[in-house]
Amino acid sequence: MASLSYDLTLAGLSVGGAAALTGIGLIVTYRATGVLNFAHGAIAMVCAYVLRQLTAEWHWPLPLAAALTLLVVAPGIGLLLDRAVFRPLAVLGGDPAQTLVASLGVFVLLVGGAALLWGPGARDDAPTLLPATAWVPLGAALALAAAVGAVTRWTLFGGALRAVVDDRGLAVLHGVDADRVAAAGWAFGSFTAGLTGVLLAPFVRLDPYGMPLLVMEVVAVAVAAGMRSLPVAVAVALGLGVAQSHLTRLHPGGPAEQLVQTAGANLFVLALLFAALVLPGVGSKDALPRTATARVPTPPGAWIVAAVLFLIPLGFAGTDLTTAVQVPALAVILLSLVIVTGRGGQISLGQAAYAGLGALFTALLAAGRFPGLPALPHLPALAVAVLLVAPLGLLTGWPAISRRGLALALATFAVGVGVSRFVFTQPYATSGLTVDRPAGLAGDRAYYVLELALLAGALLVVTALRRGRTGRALAAMRDHEAGASAAGVPVRALKLGAFVTGAALAALGGGMLAMGQRAFDSGAYDPVRGLLWFAAVVVLGSDSVLGALAAAALLVGLDAGARGGVAAAVVGVLAVLIGRFPGGPYEALRTATRRLHRPVRLTALGTAARDALRRAPQAPPREAVGHPRPVPRPKATPPRRPPPTATTSGLGGPGGPPPLTAHHLTLAYDGFTALRDVTLSVPRGRVTAIVGPNGAGKSTLFHCLAGTLRPDTGRVTLGARDITRLPAHARTRLGMARTFQQPALFPSLTIAENVRVGAEQNPGAVPRATPLALRLLDLTHLRTRPATGLPTGTLRRTELARALAGTPHTLLLDEPAAGLDDAEAAALATLLRALAADGVALLVVEHDLDLVADLADTVHVMAAGRIVASGPPHHVLETTPGAREAAPETGHVE
Repeated sequence: MASLSYDLTLAGLSVGGAAALTGIGLIVTYRATGVLNFAHGAIAMVCAYVLRQLTAEWHWPLPLAAALTLLVVAPGIGLLLDRAVFRPLAVLGGDPAQTLVASLGVFVLLVGGAALLWGPGARDDAPTLLPATAWVPLGAALALAAAVGAVTRWTLFGGALRAVVDDRGLAVLHGVDADRVAAAGWAFGSFTAGLTGVLLAPFVRLDPYGMPLLVMEVVAVAVAAGMRSLPVAVAVALGLGVAQSHLTRLHPGGPAEQLVQTAGANLFVLALLFAALVLPGVGSKDALPRTATARVPTPPGAWIVAAVLFLIPLGFAGTDLTTAVQVPALAVILLSLVIVTGRGGQISLGQAAYAGLGALFTALLAAGRFPGLPALPHLPALAVAVLLVAPLGLLTGWPAISRRGLALALATFAVGVGVSRFVFTQPYATSGLTVDRPAGLAGDRAYYVLELALLAGALLVVTALRRGRTGRALAAMRDHEAGASAAGVPVRALKLGAFVTGAALAALGGGMLAMGQRAFDSGAYDPVRGLLWFAAVVVLGSDSVLGALAAAALLVGLDAGARGGVAAAVVGVLAVLIGRFPGGPYEALRTATRRLHRPVRLTALGTAARDALRRAPQAPPREAVGHPRPVPRPKATPPRRPPPTATTSGLGGPGGPPPLTAHHLTLAYDGFTALRDVTLSVPRGRVTAIVGPNGAGKSTLFHCLAGTLRPDTGRVTLGARDITRLPAHARTRLGMARTFQQPALFPSLTIAENVRVGAEQNPGAVPRATPLALRLLDLTHLRTRPATGLPTGTLRRTELARALAGTPHTLLLDEPAAGLDDAEAAALATLLRALAADGVALLVVEHDLDLVADLADTVHVMAAGRIVASGPPHHVLETTPGAREAAPETGHVE
């Protein structure tokens, strides 16, 4: 028994050592570059193939081949990725989402390239580099961890690395060559990937799809270490390896036997699920870059061309028609990503899991093997399968509530891997399982017609969700989540709805694909396939329905008409270029067209006419509504209240609840007390201002009132109702509205659509609130313009119009005059006075004390988290020490 335990421990240390190598490489690359290298497993696979090619095919000596592979090829791949892919992204200002998509593109490109060069089949003749003993990977992992620790702690390069990790911009300002640090990180990370690949290759199947996924499963050790601590990563890897090895001794018998064996063989997958879903997430920035296709109209003939192309296969016969049957089914799966990723802005790397579950449930229901349900005909079985899979979208939708960006990518990837390992590859679920086509539709042509009908239905659903009120809410959530919540959009519920709808569509497409192929093939729904689908949709325009159709045709057509791996290679190349054309090929085509377009030149007659018109006397310009001429603003006298005017008629808050009040609010975070027993009230029909120096707590108090922060102690009430625990969107629906220090607009929507979001999400909005708000803020002539690339004053007017479109009775304004010129600030003051005269309660956090003196009825001065003075502006601003030090907040908390 002792000998068995010793042998199992050694075997576990061997597996753990290989996992530790992967964790070390991922952490070093992430710390040096900020990139979680999803291509790490693909680099390991390529290096293993290169070593095999050099030794088994070209008969090089093993030491020479190993030296070339590990010391030249592996680091060279890292340096090439840094130079050709990720450094240009950094120069172009690429956000983390673009970096993530580029990393996935490298993964897909390497997998597709390996399949093209060496074929998709598995190889079992990989050379053994070192003796098959546990001490080799363990020793390599410990040596590398010690070397990295020594370099980081005791060398100048280590100091530069720590500086780049802490603050890249500040490090560059102090003379640190961040590009050199990033290049070194990529080279070292690729070296560890290559070492992992050549050590694992003799003991696992060497194929383009299996090894990359196997290596990426152990990303759990890096996540568990917070992408920072090498000792923690090594300890977790060794612990999981030993535990997985010893679990093979358990044989409980009965129904639990298969489950225990599956868990023992996939302990790293369970750790990945736990790390991704439970542990604090890494990389929590926004999910995806906004796509230009969201606001680019589809050419009038594009749908006709698409319809003709999808009808052409009805004229095919034989294998061509059999292959074409896959396209509509795959198109339905990819449409699910248009909803989740394109419109909702959420990363979903696990759609293959839902497609596979749809296929599996359809087969089980048709065969009468689904527990608790009788055998069903194929079409009802498909419908029931969709209904059963849809709620499972919560597996990825629930993590999306609190996670974004890289953390959400890991969570959805973990769900996809878990479903694949614990469901699709298990004999208890799939053994002896077959599936056929519906009765009367067994032929390829008849079944293709059925698929077209189901695809048309899916297109109608997706188009409906991309338009109208729901479509605008989804786009708002994608473009600016906090702004959408402030406009009244229920972000949490909308995320869950997007994932549930996406799961249903993916299940429908998966069931169609299985019936088309007359078999349930677990390999058709493995996680690598899901990564390929995600990359294809993103690069062809994630918010484009036509892009999803084109991606389906591209993936099926390329792999059917050429060697396997061509589609993956093409998609990988496009994904690598995502940073240059984030809107996909449509944006690239528009850019190229603009460059080729020759400017129009006037003839001599046209030039003379233009000059004559310029010399003609000009009529005096019409004064814009909401933009009066600037007037001198008194600095120390109370403002006069104008009577209610038609300017705000219809948008002023109706008679309603008593004022918004903060009761003894206290809030501390990161060891700093931001608010200390703060109490204030925002009465109706009055303007209340908060001023104070940086760090006084103005923005923190503002966010507690708006609902984006929750105080540690104290209450926030709206009349008699305690709203302390209500989220921002719920407060908006009660009649509150807010603006942001930086305008929180939705660039993929027009100005009118931005304003409409505020009206649609608030049940108290008056009829025709959108045109009233547009006219009030003088935006009618700009209503069809996208809300991007416009002057700051126009953007602030748009945000204020969106807030007023909900007919609020309480309006919170965070630095509303920031970036405005004198005329715009004077127009803003006039409008705010009119709103107050209409009965709206206004709270203004502002550093422009002249505006505050001109506008406010009551001023509260904050310092060190407390209100130190309150009263009329002419008294408080002149007599309170420090009141005149008010300045814009630099530590704005969202």
